[in-house]
Amino acid sequence: MRTRLHLILLAGLLLTTGPGSADPVKLKLIPRTPEQMSAFYEARGFPAPMIALLAQQCFITVSIHNTGKDIIWHDLSNWRFVAGDRELHREHRDYWKQKWQAMGVPLAKQSTFRWTLLPETLDYQPDEAEGGNIILPRVSGPITLHAEFASGADKRGPLIRVTHKNLRCAEDTP
Repeated sequence: MRTRLHLILLAGLLLTTGPGSADPVKLKLIPRTPEQMSAFYEARGFPAPMIALLAQQCFITVSIHNTGKDIIWHDLSNWRFVAGDRELHREHRDYWKQKWQAMGVPLAKQSTFRWTLLPETLDYQPDEAEGGNIILPRVSGPITLHAEFASGADKRGPLIRVTHKNLRCAEDTP
């Protein structure tokens, strides 16, 4: 288990934009195993049906750091995840809210879940960092992320494009 976790963390580090990158966005992606996410939510008292549903998903913890001198604008609607020749549909946080309400999940647990997600939109001031989880459908092959960030106080600065290839859903150790 420890070796598997180290490999996952190493993969996350390899998916980080490096210091030689000209982009003012440092994007770090760390795939999480179903076991990791289940343990996280179980430790917070989440109901078993909620944990079972989440264990079927592909969780990626994202960290975004504005390393530039201008404001950058994060908007998840400008991110595309592609596996093979098809785009993966990432559910909006409102989808999960409706799902939890339909399951009768207590409001406190819904709130806790919501703060674990990467915000849908956010402005990043210079040297500001923020993160959270993205939930994708679980796939077995590589995933490519194409992300775009507007820049400048009025969002009219240069468009920043970041691509990460060979991102994968993490698997539990058998």
